[in-house]
Amino acid sequence: MEKRKTGLLVYVLLVFILTGAFAYGVIYPAARAGKDVTVLLTVYMLFPTVAAVLARLISGEGFRDHALHFQFKGHIRHYLLAWLGPGLLVILGAAVYFLFCPGRLDLSAGYLRQIMAESGIPYEAQAVPMGLLLAIQAVQAVLLGGIVNLIPSLGEEWGWRGYMLPRLTERMGRVPALLLGGVIWGLWHAPITAIGHNYGLGYPGFPWTGIAAMCVFCTALGILLWWLTEKTDSVIPAAIAHGAINGAAGLGALFTADGGDPFVGPAPTGILGGLPILILAVLVLILDKPKKEPERE
Repeated sequence: MEKRKTGLLVYVLLVFILTGAFAYGVIYPAARAGKDVTVLLTVYMLFPTVAAVLARLISGEGFRDHALHFQFKGHIRHYLLAWLGPGLLVILGAAVYFLFCPGRLDLSAGYLRQIMAESGIPYEAQAVPMGLLLAIQAVQAVLLGGIVNLIPSLGEEWGWRGYMLPRLTERMGRVPALLLGGVIWGLWHAPITAIGHNYGLGYPGFPWTGIAAMCVFCTALGILLWWLTEKTDSVIPAAIAHGAINGAAGLGALFTADGGDPFVGPAPTGILGGLPILILAVLVLILDKPKKEPERE
């Protein structure tokens, strides 16, 4: 138990030190130079796994509880939920956003037209009807997001759900660990939230309100990802679901003229776009009981 306590402390320190250094030393200079930092943000997602590996080695815990295995037997429904559920939550969140902000709905898909024009493939030059194009985009996002984004998402999940949360739960119990773990995960995003990732730059209270909103989102999503991990004894479903959320996150924006309001929606990180995830997370906390509550220290 002492090794796991040491490992937890080492992990939290390393994950913030390593990613902070990468953000300030690599991402920030590239962003200031006007470069596309998409690939660098993907690399950023791998540091929780790097920190977990180093924490296991430094603490002497080893890798016996690695949770990197497929557990299909008796858990097909959990894998299906991980694969398809996030896309449905994103669509529900976008619907909530447009319900409260109907003036932002653009059925002519002005934002998608803008993206296509900037990519050198204007919609007017295509032979595909807009309705079919939107349907293709939606199907691809929902069905392929969890697969295409699996590796970078696993880079986060093996750290947060595979390493940190089990050790936090041992020390303080399930609910406090999920709440604290979500805040830690949200604060880990702070360096990239501060340069406009997810929420842009123009919202009131920038960047502190964005950091706070990310903590709420990460807490809610983290509860659902931990539920998948707990039910299957594996981080693979959580990684699939995480990748699926990332892959489908931009769907709602296609139905706006300008991408929407990143702080509000329709993306799931927005305060309206994320409501279905938040509500489901609260229901999971209230209604679901863990298979086995670990012994507390």
